[in-house]
Amino acid sequence: MSAWWTVMRKELLDAFRDRRMVMMAFLLMPVAVPLLIAGLGSIGAKRQAEKLEKTLELPVIGVEHAPNLVAWLGTNDVRVLPPPPDPDAAVRAQEHAVVLRIDPGYADDWRAGRPASVELIYDSSRPMQSGATISRVRALLGGYDRQVGTLRLIARGIHPSVMQPLRIGDRDVATPDSRFDFAQQMLPYLLLLLAFIGGMQLAIDATAGERERQSLEPLLATPASREAIISGKILATAVFTLLSVLITLVMFRVVFAFVPTGHADLSVEVPWPALARLLVVVLPVVLLGATVLTALAAFARSHREAQGYLPLLMFLPMLPTLYLMVSPVKTQLWMLAVPFLGQNQMILRILRSEPVTATDWAVSLGAGLVLVLAVWWIAARLYHREQLAASS
Repeated sequence: MSAWWTVMRKELLDAFRDRRMVMMAFLLMPVAVPLLIAGLGSIGAKRQAEKLEKTLELPVIGVEHAPNLVAWLGTNDVRVLPPPPDPDAAVRAQEHAVVLRIDPGYADDWRAGRPASVELIYDSSRPMQSGATISRVRALLGGYDRQVGTLRLIARGIHPSVMQPLRIGDRDVATPDSRFDFAQQMLPYLLLLLAFIGGMQLAIDATAGERERQSLEPLLATPASREAIISGKILATAVFTLLSVLITLVMFRVVFAFVPTGHADLSVEVPWPALARLLVVVLPVVLLGATVLTALAAFARSHREAQGYLPLLMFLPMLPTLYLMVSPVKTQLWMLAVPFLGQNQMILRILRSEPVTATDWAVSLGAGLVLVLAVWWIAARLYHREQLAASS
C-alpha cells in the first residue's frame, strides 16, 4: 500500500475520532450558516411585508396648505400625524422614517397651474430601516401627481396620451436562476471561504499539532519519503474539506426549499446536477487551501502561531467578491485563470444557469491545479527542513 494512502487514512481516522473537529467542520458552518441566513431572510422579508401592509403613519408639515392632498393620502391607507418640533432631529433619531413638508406657497402655485412644491425629509444613511417607507411615500405622491395632471388635461380638452409621446415596454431576459441576488453575492464567497480554510483544524493539527505532541518525528523517521507524507496529509485535509463543502451545498438546497424567505432574492434553488458541478469548480480551491494550510503548519513553530495566519487566509477568498462589488466587469477568459476570481465567476455562471464551455473548464481547473502543484513543491521543501521534527 502506498505511503501517501496510509498517511491519508491515518489522518482521516484521527480527524473523525475528534468530535470537536467533526462538529466544527460538518455542523457549525455547513448546517448553522444556511439556517441562520434563511431564518434572518425570512424574518426580514416578513417585517418588510408588514411595513407595506400596515397603515402608513406620516407626519406632515403644512397640512393647511394642501387639504386635498392630505385627504387623498388618507384614502390611501395613510394616517397623517402632527409634525415633530424638529423634523430633522426626529428623522435622525429614527422617531419617523420620513416627514412630508408642504411648501407655504403650495396653494398659490396650485391655483396658478404651476408645479406645487412638497419636500420629503429622510435619512438616506439608513436604507434598511426606512427605504421601504420612503419608496411608498414617493409612489403615493407620484400617483397623486399623475392623477391631477390627467384631470387638468381633460379639463382643457386635451387627451392625457398627449403627455406620453413614448410608450416604453419592458422585456426582462433574466432567467429565474439569475435573479437570486443572495446567491450571486454571498454564496460564492461562502463556498470559496469554506473550500479554502474548511480543513484548517485538520491541516494544522496534522503537522504543528503532531510536532507539539512529538509524534511527527517518528513518522518522518519511517522509510516513507517526505513528499509522500505531506501528500497524504494534504489529501486528507482536502477530502475532509470537500465533505464539508458538500454538506454545505446540500443544506443550502434543503433549507431554502423548506424555510420560506418570502423573497425570491433570498432563495437558493440549485438543481442537484449543478451541485456536482459546483464541487468540481471548488476542487482546485480545496486542494490549494489544504496545501497552503499544510505549508503554513510546517513553517509555523507552534499550533498557536499557525492559527495566527487565519485572518489573512480568510481575506483572500473575499478579494474577488469585493472587486466585483465595486467594479462589475464582463467575464473574460483570462479571469478564469486567476485564483478565487476564476472560481467566483464559474460559480456565478452555474448559479445563473449560463453556459460553461469546455475551454472555460480547462482554463479554470488547469490554472488552479498548476498553482496547487507550485505550492505543493514549496510545502514539500518545508517538510525537508530538519527543524520540522523539533517540538519547540
